[in-house]
Amino acid sequence: MKLHSGNFFWRRMAEEIPRYPVLNRNISCDCLVIGGGISGAICAHLLSMRGTKTVLAEKHEIASGSTLANTGILQYTNDKTLTSFIDTFGEDRAVHFYRLCRDALTHLKELGRSLDAEVSLQERNSLYLASSDDDAAMLRTEYENLQKYGFQVEWWEEKEIGSRFPFRRPAAIYTQGDAEINPYAFVHHLIGQAAVGSSNLQVYEHTPVTGWEFREDGVICRSGGYSIKARHVIFATGYETQALKREPGAYLTSTYAIVTEPEKDFGDWYERCMIWETARPYLYLRTTPDGRIMAGGMDEPLAGVGLREGREIQKSRDLLNRIQEMFPAKKGLMAAYSWGAVFGQTRDGLPYIGTHPDYPHCFFLEGYGGNGTVCSMLAAEMIADVLSGTPRDDMNLFALTRTTKPSPVN
Repeated sequence: MKLHSGNFFWRRMAEEIPRYPVLNRNISCDCLVIGGGISGAICAHLLSMRGTKTVLAEKHEIASGSTLANTGILQYTNDKTLTSFIDTFGEDRAVHFYRLCRDALTHLKELGRSLDAEVSLQERNSLYLASSDDDAAMLRTEYENLQKYGFQVEWWEEKEIGSRFPFRRPAAIYTQGDAEINPYAFVHHLIGQAAVGSSNLQVYEHTPVTGWEFREDGVICRSGGYSIKARHVIFATGYETQALKREPGAYLTSTYAIVTEPEKDFGDWYERCMIWETARPYLYLRTTPDGRIMAGGMDEPLAGVGLREGREIQKSRDLLNRIQEMFPAKKGLMAAYSWGAVFGQTRDGLPYIGTHPDYPHCFFLEGYGGNGTVCSMLAAEMIADVLSGTPRDDMNLFALTRTTKPSPVN
């Protein structure tokens, strides 16, 4: 599956890209992690630091899949609101999920701070805008639910928004404690730290895992002419997992992003907060450490033939127009980078985490949705706990065999 196309920003920001060997012998381990993106990197890091003999196998280069197109926005809030989760699952399960995401975000920030400065972790607040008058009442209910359960949020009326930005919207929720990172650097430094700081991690690039044999004591995986014998296997293959094991409750779309030329003045952008909106598909905005604007969204159904090459060119114009509509003083800005990518979501808004009856000794980590990186952290912690002997009963909420609603999430 072609995951992305275009001109990517994060790789241009990298000072030096580490390289890893190709598997050239038969090996064995406690746990094989398949996939060298954010999900796989976090899993490999956590497991190796807990003393688990771990192998990470990536079929291309580390962080060259969806991570390369990731815009590095870290939020505990979800594409599906807490209110909508309550309507679907009830208060206890909905609030528990949001709190799990908040905790996972805290742990992600702690991980980011432990890495090299190139990761560029920066705490940011988030502005969630009502795109229309009709959305303001829904957003108010969401604010009241978030506040009721102890999440740090503020309610802003149109006047307050207009006093801090050059645009107006009917209302907004201002959320505290989110963050932004360079996801490409995050993955490389996270894997590098684990590989250097522990003898428990082996990393291989250009090592596709093309088959497996399930046995009573584990799994024998094949890569080329060699084998990897593992007691457990973690599939952290992102959206490509759908080609391996189709989830009826998941669906794929095309999404787009741009990064502008550097901008000197952010005096009209309150606290350089991250911005997104209630409209679906939504627009989202953030800034970069070197003073650029990153914008994304404009999602559309994934064509039957897959990602459309060159579609990002037209979408980049649309995204740039949206930036300039919201920030008129930035009319002269041009897009320096633009790309399109495959984006996965689930119909009930929850990630897929856990085991599957057709794959013994295996775990799947599918952190789909707008806060996929946070869900990947949550999933990696759950799986690492289980493999370390600590039960995680709340993993049942994310079961791969669960029944999901037939309609897309709100």
